[in-house]
Amino acid sequence: MPHLYASKMVFLGELRSMKSSLPTCTAGVPPARGAAAYSTQSSLVQRLARKAVFKRLNTLRDGCIELVEGAQRTRFGSDQQSSPSAMVVLDPRLYTRVAFGGALGAAESYMAGEWECENLSELIRVFIRNSETLSQIQSGLARMARPFLRAGHWLRDNSPRGSRRNIAAHYDLSNDFFALFLDETLMYSSAYFERPDMPLPEASAAKNERLCQMLRLSPGDHLLEIGTGWGGFAIHAAQHHGCRVTTTTISKAQHDLAKERIEKAGLSGKITLLLEDYRALQGRFDKVVSIEMIEAVGAKWLDTFFARCNALLKPNGAMALQAITIPDQRFEHHAREVDFIKKYIFPGSCLPSVARILESTRKCTDFNLARLEDITPHYARTLRLWRERFCEKLDLVGNMGFGERFIRLWNYYLSYCEAGFAERYIGTVQMLLAKPGWRNDHLSFGRCYL
Repeated sequence: MPHLYASKMVFLGELRSMKSSLPTCTAGVPPARGAAAYSTQSSLVQRLARKAVFKRLNTLRDGCIELVEGAQRTRFGSDQQSSPSAMVVLDPRLYTRVAFGGALGAAESYMAGEWECENLSELIRVFIRNSETLSQIQSGLARMARPFLRAGHWLRDNSPRGSRRNIAAHYDLSNDFFALFLDETLMYSSAYFERPDMPLPEASAAKNERLCQMLRLSPGDHLLEIGTGWGGFAIHAAQHHGCRVTTTTISKAQHDLAKERIEKAGLSGKITLLLEDYRALQGRFDKVVSIEMIEAVGAKWLDTFFARCNALLKPNGAMALQAITIPDQRFEHHAREVDFIKKYIFPGSCLPSVARILESTRKCTDFNLARLEDITPHYARTLRLWRERFCEKLDLVGNMGFGERFIRLWNYYLSYCEAGFAERYIGTVQMLLAKPGWRNDHLSFGRCYL
């Protein structure tokens, strides 16, 4: 492996030129087997990598991080008096993973049980607020892995066949698994909290109702939903507004459970459930809704997605879209790079920006933007509640056959996303995209305390 040898030599040369601070999910995420205390046995490369990581951490300005290595504690950050986010290092391999893999290397090190943190979400928030530090962690030798990551992501293209494979990798894990941390509506998308004490199931229903109100659903409507999930929105729309719903998913596991739930609700006469790619859909509908499905479309296919939605709508129709977004200024970089989410959680995915969505609708549709609302704070709270429910049921997760690495991966995923929304590194919006004949506007609806 000559290229690896050369990489190591470059790394050693870079580090020698230098002059000479992470969880148990306290609810019970397990540490890796044998990782009970800090290992003092480290190689030369690991020691040099540690110096490199410390140099980058010294650029922290907002917040405070404490690196715990056995009895040794080192603080980084300008606010030394504040309560620090503590990283407990259990294995010095953490440093080489970060030096060669950047933020993705840190995530992989956590999954391997090489470090712990009492409050993982808060720790990630500190790094997000320190963009210069994060940029340095991603620079240098960490850039060497990017071509390989991009190639892997390219192979997960969201063609009709690739989309089914990518969706199955996440959503077909186990319906019972998702039911452990989602509420009884089984909505796997941001809820909407209309009051401080609103429970998660009510907030999920409130989100569904806001989208129904945005579309002004009525019994005479035929609604198309792209991205069924487990049927929660389709059931809500048919039950509360009396409309016909055609809903489609490409997840076999979701399709099977959604079918059961629709039949149990006595709505088989109102809801038509399909197992079809959005590109294969036919017909004309009064209204269209898609809730956090667009992230799985992929940057390459955004124009195709919106062109198809446009063709499926009647001239006086409208589309309600709930989307996780990336800030406009970072979209191009995000579309090119491969992060933890793209590699381990949602293969083939890409977060759109609002500007990129509107670019597609300008080029490929006759949609006009009739409404846009940012609901980002609601997603941070939703994810915190999901994470708490997940951590409360780790025994059940283990009983389903999911191992230690899987549990740590999912704890990192939920914490990572919670932090991203809390710091507005990513966002969530509800949009109403209207055809030229749409005349169902109304002044306002609902309220939220956030």
